[in-house]
Amino acid sequence: MTFKTTWFLLRCMHRKSGLLKQRCDVVRLLCCGSAAEGALAPPAERSITAERAVSLWAQHFSLHRISEPLLSSQYIISHVLGEKTLECVQKKRLRDTLTDKERETVWKLCSKRLTRMPVQYVIEEWDFRDLTLKMKPPVFIPRPETEELVGLVLEDFESIRGDFHGLEVGCGSGAISLSLLRSLPQLRVFALDQSQDAVCLTMENANRLGLQDRLEVHHLDVVKDADVILSKCNPVDFIVSNPPYILSQDMEALQTEILGFEDHAALDGGSDGLFVIRPILALASKLLTKQGRVYLEVSSCHPPVIQQLVMETMPEFIYLESRCDLSNRPRFCILQKNEENG
Repeated sequence: MTFKTTWFLLRCMHRKSGLLKQRCDVVRLLCCGSAAEGALAPPAERSITAERAVSLWAQHFSLHRISEPLLSSQYIISHVLGEKTLECVQKKRLRDTLTDKERETVWKLCSKRLTRMPVQYVIEEWDFRDLTLKMKPPVFIPRPETEELVGLVLEDFESIRGDFHGLEVGCGSGAISLSLLRSLPQLRVFALDQSQDAVCLTMENANRLGLQDRLEVHHLDVVKDADVILSKCNPVDFIVSNPPYILSQDMEALQTEILGFEDHAALDGGSDGLFVIRPILALASKLLTKQGRVYLEVSSCHPPVIQQLVMETMPEFIYLESRCDLSNRPRFCILQKNEENG
């Protein structure tokens, strides 16, 4: 950063706030280094409060064009203080001076964020519904829409008595399977993923949550290992999946945070986005019990395509409905085994 740029920023801040001390803090922060140079050294002055650290890092993230700069700063510093969000931190605690260890940890984690590492990987955890899950790159980070997918399964199965079984294709961190197991004590799940990293992370999260006894996880690829899956998995009452569905030609448009850190195999659905969805439906025709269901999270362009595919080439299924996400975009497909043709 040039002297002129730094001075211009300080003048703007001075006109806006008139706080000399804040100007000095920003000089220290900006002169410590840049994202390209790696981790930033903590400021020379040790007496910095959590409140000021949030503000300084939000400004620095913004300067380096990091997405959601304020939220990134808040999540990281809240995590260092032992809370989920800044709102959960006591106001007095925000005004207290950070300890040396806290300050060093904040600088270390925020410097990771400067590389555009997603916040979920930086703090190594994320909340999904009522669970806190361990996160590790390159395992796919669960999105809010997938919480809605879990809700669709629960709508249909919460009232069922007796034991039943489910299959998750592409378990990632285990978010879907573990949320369902937590809510449905009579459920057992067979989960699989093409990534060994994902399989290990799902098992780690299952053990941390005490749900491992009702979960079976396998390193299998639904595209290549259909026969093995059929030999290992008993008939199931439902199949649920948030498969890779992004069209290959759209991959380059994704954020740097996604392209640089998350497993592309968990994102890229091929030229039409159905590269993994087709094998899932083929597997479902053989594994689902009578009136068993398939729940899919898909691209907004997919519901009519999948509906037409089922109607024209898959008489073993009934396409029940498409559902929209909270943004009112078509996002979920629900199919049912056709008793007459299944």
